[in-house]
Amino acid sequence: MTAQLEQIFFSLMPGNLVDLQINSPVKFRTKATLVGYEMGKYIILKHPAPQQMNNYHDVFSEGNGVVVRYLLEGQQGECFAFKTTIRNVTKFPEKFIFLSYPKEIENRQLRTHQRFVTHLPSSIQAREDSEGKLGSELKGIIADISAKGCGFLFKTDNESLKVNEKDIYVNIRNANDSIITIPARVCNSRFEHGKVNVGIQFEDDDPQIKTLLNQLFIAL
Repeated sequence: MTAQLEQIFFSLMPGNLVDLQINSPVKFRTKATLVGYEMGKYIILKHPAPQQMNNYHDVFSEGNGVVVRYLLEGQQGECFAFKTTIRNVTKFPEKFIFLSYPKEIENRQLRTHQRFVTHLPSSIQAREDSEGKLGSELKGIIADISAKGCGFLFKTDNESLKVNEKDIYVNIRNANDSIITIPARVCNSRFEHGKVNVGIQFEDDDPQIKTLLNQLFIAL
């Protein structure tokens, strides 16, 4: 592994979630929390089902192959993945899974348009239902934006809270102190460190987006 790949991987901090895929003895996917690592030796994860370890004994077994995936947000947004094996599963003093340190990490950009960091007060709400009623308004900030979409952020203590994929409106206060409403769609959401990050895709060719980006001095 190159120094560059090591640096990229360990910008993923302890407490972040990774996606695990195990194909033997059955295909199984789950999420686990990163605890820590020793460079070049192993990676430590919290067991995703500590109260039901016996039920997953065949899956989380020494020598089983694992595909690990995780996201790193940024201007482009990137998905990382690597193959490894389970080295050990501990019960004491904590229920941990030890993975062999990866020899190679693959990554790909998720966005074709660069996003720019912002801090725009905003809100989102589901579009009209069959009775013409709008969903409740969820207030937060737009943390990054491009011509194609944005990242919406709000605080919560509820770790299980997520925003489902749906058609929404994004309400943004612009430079003229008026509210613009942009039709969009929720693509994904995840909870991290007391906040929920919502990935949002704008509808194509909305002239309001170009106006907003111009006001923010963002070149298209």
